[in-house]
Formats: sequence, C-alpha cells, structure tokens
Amino acid sequence: MSFMFRSAPRIVCEAGALARVGGMMRELGAKRVTVICDPGIVSLGFADTAQKALEAAGIAVQLFSDVMADPPEAVVRQAIDAAADWKADGVIGLGGGSSLDTAKLVALLVNSSQSIGDIYGVDKATGRRLPLIQIPTTAGTGSEVTWVSVITDPDNVKQVVVSPQLLPDVALLDPELTYGLPRKVTAATGLDAMVHVIEAYTSRTMKNPIADGMATTALSLLGRNLMKVIEEPSDKEARAAMLQGSLVAGMAFANASVAAIHGLAYPLGARFHIPHGHANALVMAPVLRFNLSAAEKAYAELAPCLLGDVPFGSDREAAECFVRRVEEMVSASGLETRLRDLGVGEDAIPGMADEVFTKIHRLIDSNPCDMTAAEIEAIYREVY
Repeated sequence: MSFMFRSAPRIVCEAGALARVGGMMRELGAKRVTVICDPGIVSLGFADTAQKALEAAGIAVQLFSDVMADPPEAVVRQAIDAAADWKADGVIGLGGGSSLDTAKLVALLVNSSQSIGDIYGVDKATGRRLPLIQIPTTAGTGSEVTWVSVITDPDNVKQVVVSPQLLPDVALLDPELTYGLPRKVTAATGLDAMVHVIEAYTSRTMKNPIADGMATTALSLLGRNLMKVIEEPSDKEARAAMLQGSLVAGMAFANASVAAIHGLAYPLGARFHIPHGHANALVMAPVLRFNLSAAEKAYAELAPCLLGDVPFGSDREAAECFVRRVEEMVSASGLETRLRDLGVGEDAIPGMADEVFTKIHRLIDSNPCDMTAAEIEAIYREVY
C-alpha cells in the first residue's frame, strides 16, 4: 500500500489555552497579527481574550470579524485585502470551520501574486503562507488540522482549495471555548465529525492504515460523548473529548478523503445556507444505507465504536445495527431532518443532484460505491 500522511506540526489541547496564544504567536516571529472570526465570536468575548493575550505579548492586532457561514469568495477577498493593507505578518483563525477556512486563505494569499481563483483545486498554490494558528470553537469541522479550505464562489458553488501550505503551525484546542455552544450547533458539528470519520474509513481513493486507526479512535470519542454534550452541555470532560475527537477525525479525513455525504451536503449549504454539519446530518443515514452492501465489512468494524462490545452474529448484522444507531443519533439530535422544513423547495432537487454528479463527482469517486444522478436525486427526495 502506498500513501502519504500529513498533519499540523504542533497540537495544543488545554483548558484556558486561548490566554497563551500571544506567546505561541511570538515564538513564530509575528508582530502584526490579523485575527479572523465572525460576529458571534466577538459577542462571546473570545476575540477580546485573544486580542489581550496577543497585545500582552507585544503583538499588534487587527480584527476581521465579518466572516459568514459557507464563506463567500467576496468576503474572503475582503479579509485578504484588509490583512495586506495592514501589513499583517501572522494570522489567527478563531471560530468554526468558516473562520478557520478563511484564515487559511488569508495566511496563504496576503503576500501572494495568486488570486483565489488561481488556486481552486489540488496543489495549485505556490509560495509560503504567513505564520498561522488555528483555534476551533466548535467540535466538528476538524479544519484546524486539515490542508483544505472550502468557500462559496459567486455562482453559489462550493469550491475547494487543497494545498499543504494550509496546514497551520499550531492547532490550539481550548475546550472552554465550546462550553456555551447552543444545542443545535453542538449536535450538527458533532455529527459532522462523525461523518468525517465514517467517510475516511470507507474511502475508495485514499484509505490508509494511519487514518483508519485515527478514525476508530475519533469515532469512539464522538460516539461516547455526543449525546452527553447534547443533553448535559456543562459536562466539561465530554466537551474536551468531543474537541479531541473532532481534531482526530479531521486528521483522518484530510488524509483519506470524504465522500458522498459531503457531496450531497455541499449544495444545501451553498444554495440554502444550511449549516454544513446540519446538511451532512440530513443525508447521512440515507447515504450510509445506500452504501450498506459495499461497506458492510467496514461498518461492522466501526460498529463497536458506537455500540460497545456487543456480540453480533455476522458482519451484516453489525453493519445494520451501526446504521440504525446513526439514524437514532440523528433523530435524537434535535435537528430538523426534512429539507422542506429548512426552506428547500422540491423543485431544487433535480438541479442539486445534477450539480453533485457533474461538479462534485470527485467525492462520489471516494464513496464505497458509485452513484448515478438519479440515485442522488432519490436520496434528496427521501429526506424531502
């Protein structure tokens, strides 16, 4: 088997670690740092904590807090221009996946002659990025340890930048930043992390033993703790475990790929602004069931991560129980599970199916089995 595995060179997991970000950035040699976040992070006071920690270390701070969900290309350009005008020499991403993905592109392009459009795709970026620290405030995307950035182009199509330069210098996990997450955000991001694990483990294109080991570790953490943090948001140990599970899941999928669940979720985010984790949750169980015959052995191997040491009579039984447990978790999450309840019109379904099949087929290539446009459309209709 031939494969390559990449990850961030330094990972810090510590309650209250946000207060130490100034020293970490100073070690990277930065003196003028742009903090990338969204308005919610400002209102929670996290941006202020980061700014004070940076200024205490003698670092000047610029705050760009206009990040939006499914970050539009125009907003990412604004962030790049703001950092360039300010002559930033370091970048911090603080927030959910949208802020972290935006921060990656700011760090990469602020001193580059390339534009965003030049680097859509795989390994098209050149040059070096600025020092970069990524600080997630949700337990789900794993973006803090991936070299992938997903943004929305002017045609409302998700575009992906894949480049090793996007890996940060430091991934800083502070579970205190996740304690106040709303139930729906906790549920959606946690299910998102579970999708990362399952799709990494069943990938047809880049599956590898290191990612497999990480996937089972991550799914055990997520499976044991997701319902705990939904029902008991103040459970600090469970919050820390979810953050760690999300990070390890990110390392797994970044090195093994995601697949059809993500493919079907992308148009829901780009066209209807359904949060990414929620979009994944909507199509998660139907896609798993569609893949059941091809992924039976893999699902059976993952079943103990969610069901514990339960004896099964066959791989088929274990795989069926695994999919049913996923269905139960999605149902218990409190998230809406019908497209019609989230503003998606039935007339949009054929176009979304065509978009997945024609423009995002790279993710179908990694799925355990092929999908036709008609089969994609049928899954959308199943959850309509």
